[in-house]
Amino acid sequence: MGCPLLRNTLAGLILVLLSKGSDVLGAEFGHLPDNITVLEGESVTLRCRIDEEVTHKAWLNRSNILFTGTDKWSLDKRVTLVNTSNREFSILIDKVQVTDEGPYTCTFQANNKPRITHVYLIVQVPARIVNISKSVSVNEGENVNLYCLAVGRPEPTVTWKDQKYGLVSEGEFLDITEIKRQQAEDYECITHNGVAPPDQQKVRVTVNYPPMITDMKNMPANLGKTAILRCDAMAVPPATFEWYRDDHRPVENDNTLRIKNEKTRSLLLFTNVTEKHFGNYTCFASNRLGSSNASMLLFRPGALQGRGAAGLHAGMSAGLCVWVSLSAVLLVKV
Repeated sequence: MGCPLLRNTLAGLILVLLSKGSDVLGAEFGHLPDNITVLEGESVTLRCRIDEEVTHKAWLNRSNILFTGTDKWSLDKRVTLVNTSNREFSILIDKVQVTDEGPYTCTFQANNKPRITHVYLIVQVPARIVNISKSVSVNEGENVNLYCLAVGRPEPTVTWKDQKYGLVSEGEFLDITEIKRQQAEDYECITHNGVAPPDQQKVRVTVNYPPMITDMKNMPANLGKTAILRCDAMAVPPATFEWYRDDHRPVENDNTLRIKNEKTRSLLLFTNVTEKHFGNYTCFASNRLGSSNASMLLFRPGALQGRGAAGLHAGMSAGLCVWVSLSAVLLVKV
């Protein structure tokens, strides 16, 4: 590295060149771009074209001397001299870091005149998400607050995208007030700064709500034939189902009747309809948030028409009265 006295002399000379060079900036000097942009982790070459008759030359980063001629002053192994000749004096920075950003100066003395030029190295970092909300499960009507934090150079933008409806919200935070069941879905955070493809991650929001029976109807059935009563209920978490007869007795499986429960519905499967099967059946769907119920009739074809409208009304009213009593029992049970 040379003796301390020589180093001090060279440093002093460089400072003199810098102080004088401001008046002759770029004179007889190969043009260097004002800015050089590079991605973090890549390599970059800073080129300096020089005159033939050069007595001294140096590279500096801010006030730190990197090279004086072929003498390396920098302790950073990533910085190397890649081309030194009568025409060029260039350095390479390998695996560029954010801390490398800043001004660099090439200076030399030729024909007893100082030459100097400046270049500013800009280090860009692709946008990336560094912290994001976990998937959440909330009850309908509650507030939901999601966050998505991102970093990058230049400063990235952050947007939230509603996957179901394509709605977009700007900013790191997404607030949903009194969330509805229809808003249960994946919400996607997207961050971008134009340096690389966007970074994106999804957060799943689950909305819990009590059961709501969506489909039920009366069913005609012939003796000795098969029949099905169906009860569909939407709920989160999924509902559990129970069936009751018109005298509020629980319906149980036997050799002619089977209960089949699925995720969103329950089926009463009659494999051999008999007289005892005709009547009013009530489906009761429940989860930890509440319950819903609905009644339907299994009847012999023509039986309702024979009774007439008044008879049907009376029968349904009687079934309703029975269900009021059953509801009271079930509420105590729940």
